[in-house]
Amino acid sequence: MKYILYNSPIGIITIKLKRSVVKGIEFGTHVEIGALNDDIVLGMKVVEELDGYFSGISKSIQLDSEPDGTEFQKAVWNRLLQIPYGETATYKEIASGIGKPGSYRAVGNACRKNPIPIIIPCHRVVGSDGKLTGYAGGLEAKEKLLKIEKSNY
Repeated sequence: MKYILYNSPIGIITIKLKRSVVKGIEFGTHVEIGALNDDIVLGMKVVEELDGYFSGISKSIQLDSEPDGTEFQKAVWNRLLQIPYGETATYKEIASGIGKPGSYRAVGNACRKNPIPIIIPCHRVVGSDGKLTGYAGGLEAKEKLLKIEKSNY
């Protein structure tokens, strides 16, 4: 596993790569110096994509990714990819969208276990009342991501 550290508007994020594929994103610095990515071309691509996203030039991040998870989790994550940039959906809407309308709590768990936040935009999922709910990077990061998207929309 190789890693790239990226200084984003929501703080440092660590991007985990395996054979040029994004396997994970974590908030903060979670890497030993020796494991840093040494592929300059790939590193530039990752930075270019993230810069484009955070500046609003790009409405999605075009990096190859392979999240590990259950079939249910993957169904939820695929549905999250359909939430347009700058918009939100509720856990209940996501549950209905995957054909399991009563599974909104399980949808919340799948969002919590999303290994590739930002690329798989679990930050766009809100409670039925429109309020922000849990996020791996913290509610402040979730709020900042939504504000970035709304201001660039």
